[in-house]
Amino acid sequence: MKLVSWNVNGIRACVKKGFLDYFHRMDADIFCLQETKLQDGQISLDLNGYHQYWNYAIRKGYSGTAVFTKREPLAVSYGFNDDEIESEGRIITCEFESFYLVNVYTPNSKRDLSRIEERLEWEDTLRAYLLELNLHKQVILCGDLNVAHTEIDLKNDKSNRGNSGFTDEERGKMTLLLHEGFTDSFRYLYPDKDDAFSWWSYMSNVRERNIGWRIDYFIVSEQLSRSIKKAEIHSDILGSDHCPVYLEIE
Repeated sequence: MKLVSWNVNGIRACVKKGFLDYFHRMDADIFCLQETKLQDGQISLDLNGYHQYWNYAIRKGYSGTAVFTKREPLAVSYGFNDDEIESEGRIITCEFESFYLVNVYTPNSKRDLSRIEERLEWEDTLRAYLLELNLHKQVILCGDLNVAHTEIDLKNDKSNRGNSGFTDEERGKMTLLLHEGFTDSFRYLYPDKDDAFSWWSYMSNVRERNIGWRIDYFIVSEQLSRSIKKAEIHSDILGSDHCPVYLEIE
């Protein structure tokens, strides 16, 4: 099974920059998007053979997620529970026969860390949600998780220590999730690989010099780790300030 996750930073703009060429070339079984930045009816994608599921933010031009899957899910949900109005369109869960696919766009704690308490609450809620799902079926979590977990997951770790996306608190939440039965697929295959990034600032020449962060992930239930065949970061693919990440499992 082949899966792709990509923060497209606006799907309408990304389509104009070659999104569909990459989409069709990958021929993934499941293709997940974050930061779609649109509302219902603002785009029509002809993705023959795929079921499409969109979670739109109420705020226009903001956040949003989508899942395109060849196999129709048994069920699809939006948010963490049925009673919740998930106003920022940050999560889609698709239930399949043997696993749950959870596509998320994690809130950024903001440059001044003004949103960090909300961010940490999100982490606790997400972890509890994943643990509950994992009691019933194996879980594949993907998306822009807005955290560089370890020092080798960003270029300038010393100067960024304590900054949004690299605070001890955010990193600690990732560590806790992994300790409670989940595996970072890329680090499973490449525990020591450095200079492997999925996001770069739009500042001049930053991407060309590969001054980036790895903040886009496929995280799977530990039971699935032995089934990982490939975990890749497609840094040559342009069209967004993020690049796609890829997972192939048996």
